[in-house]
Amino acid sequence: MQQKTVLGIETTCDETAAAIVSADADGVPEIRANEVLSQIAEHAAYGGVVPEIAARAHVEVLDRLIDRALGRAGIGLGDLDGIAVAAGPGLIGGVLVGLVTAKTLALVTRKPLLAVNHLEAHALTARLTDGVAFPYLLLLASGGHTQLIAVRGVGDYVRLGGTIDDAIGEAFDKAAKLLGLGYPGGPEVERMAEAGDPERFGLPRPMLGRREADFSLSGLKTALRIEAERIAPLSERDVADLCAGFQAAVVDVTVDRARVALRAFSAAAGRPTALVAAGGVAANGAIRRALAALAGEAGLGFVAPPLPLCGDNGAMIAWAGLERLRLGLVDDLTAPARPRWPLASEAAAVPAG
Repeated sequence: MQQKTVLGIETTCDETAAAIVSADADGVPEIRANEVLSQIAEHAAYGGVVPEIAARAHVEVLDRLIDRALGRAGIGLGDLDGIAVAAGPGLIGGVLVGLVTAKTLALVTRKPLLAVNHLEAHALTARLTDGVAFPYLLLLASGGHTQLIAVRGVGDYVRLGGTIDDAIGEAFDKAAKLLGLGYPGGPEVERMAEAGDPERFGLPRPMLGRREADFSLSGLKTALRIEAERIAPLSERDVADLCAGFQAAVVDVTVDRARVALRAFSAAAGRPTALVAAGGVAANGAIRRALAALAGEAGLGFVAPPLPLCGDNGAMIAWAGLERLRLGLVDDLTAPARPRWPLASEAAAVPAG
């Protein structure tokens, strides 16, 4: 196969992104442009993403961002081999902005449309950055999703576990808001935790030791609130210690849940080639270090994308589009916008014992 080049468009939440990614005849990728505009400033006053504000911001900047990506890559629309776009899951207003733009470009240029599952793009990022071979165990963790998945191939995913309430990123954001920290909360909690004592508060580890690879973080969040109210008003030291204790509890739970998923993996997909973390939470240094240690115990490599590719970006959408284009998995102009779009087509059976 000769070199293929795809434009990737991402508008599912509060980042507007456009990227150009090429792959040579051997499938070796090159990120030629990766433009991202964050909306953090627009949403900070609200302590979270406001869907209407996000959609309007995407409309205002997406065309300009696509032009910038094409210019940085030194190509025109006619040089593309496909138009990839995150068609969900996400905030429906933002998803529609990206999808309508991509359909228009595909129609005008007569290039294939590739309607990508945003979660699949995260799942395949390790192949873009590190060439990881199938099958591998994926922890997909962000503000809206926490799943442990056996990645067997493009479009072939088995859910080994997930959260029954809060996602990890959501829990970090809520903890930050409770403690009066800034938005987005995850990086703020991690920053404060560096100076804190993780053992001062006896916070719980929900689901620890359970044989299902599922998460539950609402109880941990409640325990954090109770401790904060008990010692209020909070000093900076109190906040640092609470952050350290909260993060340590999340790390312990994440490692335990991933260990359970590793045990369940063989029945779903054989032996994994690697343990992979993806999504915004994969940028957390404590979680990365703990998962790397777990992978080492299991005799596996650990892969997490470079920090700029952990959050939402267009390069991961373009790469997922390239993976699908190589397999002939293209879409027509009736491809729907999907606010919900599960990644895994099946769930693994819980092993006995």
